[in-house]
Amino acid sequence: MQELKKNDIRTARIDGYTAEGAGVCHIDGRAVFVPGTLRGEEWEIRIVKVTASLAWGRGEKRLVASPARREPDCAAYPRCGGCAARHMSYEEELSMKLLRVNDALERIGGLDLRIPEILPAGDDARQRRKVIFNIGEADGRPAAGFYRARSHDIVPVAECPAVPEGALRCVRAVLDWMEARGIPARDESAGRDGVRHVFYRSSRRTGQAVVVLIVSKAPKAPDLEALTERLRRCCPEMTGLVLNVNPARGNTILAGEFRTIWGEESLTESLCGLDFSLSPRSFFQVNPSQAERLYGRAMDYAGICEGTRALDLYCGTGTIALCMAKRGARVIGAEVIPAAVANARENAARNGLSDRCEFLCADAGEAAEELRRRDARPEVIVVDPPRKGLSPAVIEAAASMAPERIVYVSCDPGTLARDLALFRDRGYAAAAGTAVDMFPRTSHVETVVLLCRKAEQADRHIAVDYEPQGRHMEKRL
Repeated sequence: MQELKKNDIRTARIDGYTAEGAGVCHIDGRAVFVPGTLRGEEWEIRIVKVTASLAWGRGEKRLVASPARREPDCAAYPRCGGCAARHMSYEEELSMKLLRVNDALERIGGLDLRIPEILPAGDDARQRRKVIFNIGEADGRPAAGFYRARSHDIVPVAECPAVPEGALRCVRAVLDWMEARGIPARDESAGRDGVRHVFYRSSRRTGQAVVVLIVSKAPKAPDLEALTERLRRCCPEMTGLVLNVNPARGNTILAGEFRTIWGEESLTESLCGLDFSLSPRSFFQVNPSQAERLYGRAMDYAGICEGTRALDLYCGTGTIALCMAKRGARVIGAEVIPAAVANARENAARNGLSDRCEFLCADAGEAAEELRRRDARPEVIVVDPPRKGLSPAVIEAAASMAPERIVYVSCDPGTLARDLALFRDRGYAAAAGTAVDMFPRTSHVETVVLLCRKAEQADRHIAVDYEPQGRHMEKRL
């Protein structure tokens, strides 16, 4: 067998995808990752890196094209790291994401569960209600864009089909202000203070937007007055301008001191028939339409009915907790961020659900201890952790409360599979699941899974009013 070496040219057929959306082929027993290729295509591939078990390649010549190949609709693609699937049809993208979820469940978790469906997004254009632009310089002028994949190199983006037009107008106004007032971009390596990011969040319900200028050092008052005037003129949907002074080194975006420069810092958004007040630091799904479908499926799995005792770990601003309360549950939400807990309590009051909800500023272990002290075992626990998933301590705490059902909402199939295996070891079987395309044209996928304390209980808790789109998609895949 010929040894695979750097700069070798090989011919291969693409037979799968990586978690980031690159094509995968197999040469001499090694998986070779080839960005920009599609399953079913044949390529001449130049090997660019080889390790003991893996290799990376670059497509030199396409010999057989996939019928799913499409011309990208963005001039910055694929240099910009924001998207990963603009060279393929949407059906192929959905297939890629569902394959990714099921591969992780089998390969990482060793689970028998197969996710049968992915809920597609109805409209993949300009769906992101929260956008963070990175600020730097290009050709000696201020520039805004997104990081190139696996780097901190900013790819300037004047137009982006994934973000609202208002976001593009706002960031353009900030760049014009920087140039007119001589405000530099932050350069950490050179020790230069300046603008780090522009954060834009808009409301689907009201159309209003809040802009956060993130800087390492506060600009002078006249400069801020000039920025406010420019943004109000260029971006009439803006109802609040917030300054975030974040002098810390590293990649943390929203940290340090926050000060409202003009208007109101919060927006009102609707989700599942509920109203939520969102401050700049509040976590909220960036695609509300798909979030409603994700949470609707989570509620079906949770089996909520009048009087159900529920615990929402990682409750954030209370979205899932209030969805359960609206269906009649008595809910305790636990969250370690004090500002988020305050938002959750405000949102419960706003929706007339305070009598059904209690929010604790606590981690999972502390919440478990408090419920044991009260002798208030939940019937269902919902977890919606960040990308890193759950710690073994959180899994142990949740299992120790012995709920009948656990509903796991995940944004990373790998950590989901790992955690489901740990729950299985503690007596909880994964009984059903659904994938949801929350971020079209990226490689990201959300998944919601039902775990039951005994496998034979599952049929009693799985809702049957699933959308027909999912079954049709399963047939196509």
